[in-house]
Amino acid sequence: MDLSRRYDGDIRALTGASRAAALDALVEDLRAADPLVRDDGAYVTAVRWIPGLERAERHCLGDRMATHFTDPAVQARTFAPLVLARIVAAGDWLEAWWSPFAEWYPAETDLRGHDAELGWLHAAAHGADLLAALARHPGQDPSRLADLAVARLLAPTEHLFDAQEDDRLAYALAQVLSDPDLGAEEATAWLVPIEKAFRTGEPGPVPPWASNTMRTLRMVYLLTDRGLRTRNTDEPAHKVNHREAVLEAVAATLAVVAPYTG
Repeated sequence: MDLSRRYDGDIRALTGASRAAALDALVEDLRAADPLVRDDGAYVTAVRWIPGLERAERHCLGDRMATHFTDPAVQARTFAPLVLARIVAAGDWLEAWWSPFAEWYPAETDLRGHDAELGWLHAAAHGADLLAALARHPGQDPSRLADLAVARLLAPTEHLFDAQEDDRLAYALAQVLSDPDLGAEEATAWLVPIEKAFRTGEPGPVPPWASNTMRTLRMVYLLTDRGLRTRNTDEPAHKVNHREAVLEAVAATLAVVAPYTG
């Protein structure tokens, strides 16, 4: 397939049946097993096309991505939140998309970052990208977003994050903690189930979920202390809300598994 010819057009130049057919092809290619088709072709094109779509078209694309969360193909499931994040960045979000995402994210068992044949899968990171986008979208419940990130971290897994998934989850949490409407209690309540899970630890090798969670919290601490930037912008770094309380709570949670931190 000549990807440059398949996706060299501007969606805004198409009308009627041609436009609908182009979007249908895009949706199909977003679940393709070939990473050249899916990642280098369809996803790059989705990034370019989404801002120029009509709102109804973005909603339709979002509906179709929501159905991908139950697709038998792992690459279809893991690219759905990435596309939804772009739709959110363009200003659109439907509550109907939340349940499919929230049911899939902590339940996904294939957490590989990169596969030699399928290319990037990155379920944990791509889900985190959608959470970060939602954290910047008006009208979202920050506690719900944080709780879903925690559910992903605490879900049993044999996969140890090896492609900066912990950084992406920490970034999403820091975005949530930057919500100006976030209350002081909400800013630290998401840590309670993590502390409880840490206290169930027993002597022996550290389970992957615990290691993943520890490394995520360390990055949350760093972003809370130093501030964070909105990805792909030149905006100055901004601080999370209730900074001192969050720093103290994150440190106390990590002290459960690293008592030498003081």
